[in-house]
Amino acid sequence: MYINLKLKKMKNSVIAIIALFTLSLASCKKDYNCECTKTRTSGSSSLTTEDGNYTFKDTRARAESRCNDQEGTGSDGLGDYTRDCDIK
Repeated sequence: MYINLKLKKMKNSVIAIIALFTLSLASCKKDYNCECTKTRTSGSSSLTTEDGNYTFKDTRARAESRCNDQEGTGSDGLGDYTRDCDIK
């Protein structure tokens, strides 16, 4: 009887350790800051300005992907521009 109780406690301890280990391997969601800049070109001159900050609560890989989705190029009344974004 005493041995069965001890084995049951040991089994529960092993299950708890395995569960904690498994949870520690799961990707954690954290806050990642995405900073964007816009570089405008007009003729031979260019000007780089800050163009937005975004916070993504996600895994690092997903946050980087979402940050990269903010990038792009275009043109408006002030000239052509390129928008670059990076996780900081």
